[in-house]
Amino acid sequence: MRNTALAFATLITALGAGYSAHAQSTTIGAAPSTDVVVTQPVEVSADGGITIEQRPAFREYVVTERVPSYTVSQRIAVGTVLAEEGVTLYDVPQRFGATPYRYTVVNGETVLIEPRTRRIMQVID
Repeated sequence: MRNTALAFATLITALGAGYSAHAQSTTIGAAPSTDVVVTQPVEVSADGGITIEQRPAFREYVVTERVPSYTVSQRIAVGTVLAEEGVTLYDVPQRFGATPYRYTVVNGETVLIEPRTRRIMQVID
């Protein structure tokens, strides 16, 4: 019985290690004729935001998506809470890393928003 439990625990650990190793990577292709998947790590900001290196690509993504800019009378800064009506939030694509935030454009600036509180978490400059 103890050997069965140990074998089961080993199997679960081995399976979990494969998932966690793959969780923070982006598939960039498969090696020819080997069926080996080549991955590249995705850098995620410690606070869940967009890293400095990702900002140019993220700004370009937002422009190509033609996200409308909403005008609000408030000053746009980290910590500002946006009204619930009139501002649409969009999902951040997975290629920019896993983040709990959504994005939108307000007063011409791209911002990351915590969707539950609608608080601005990052201004993408």
